[in-house]
Amino acid sequence: MWYRFLPLILLFASNIFMTYAWYGHLKDLKNKPLIIAILLSWCVAFLEYCLQVPANRIGFQFFTLGQLKVTQEVITMIVFALFSILYMKEKLTLDFLWASLCLVGAVYFMFRGVTQN
Repeated sequence: MWYRFLPLILLFASNIFMTYAWYGHLKDLKNKPLIIAILLSWCVAFLEYCLQVPANRIGFQFFTLGQLKVTQEVITMIVFALFSILYMKEKLTLDFLWASLCLVGAVYFMFRGVTQN
């Protein structure tokens, strides 16, 4: 049932937009007035919501609210790590790894006991 994966795909796409809206201005608009960064970030965030809202609506048919939230946070960390390395040219530290492992633990607790139908 591929339809179960649609929320995950939409959440990945929405997180790309949101990560850029939150942090892209630090690189691209650092010499522009703050109001310009705010307005452009709002425009990008609008695109994020166009993907995120359907992702959660569809996902709520298959997952609990807690499962959706934890899944979204894991996706956020993956997208953020890639964004940090590839776009912002930053190095990830071991602390990022430890934080990510804590999220893996959160996924375990939110999904344990779930059986396949």
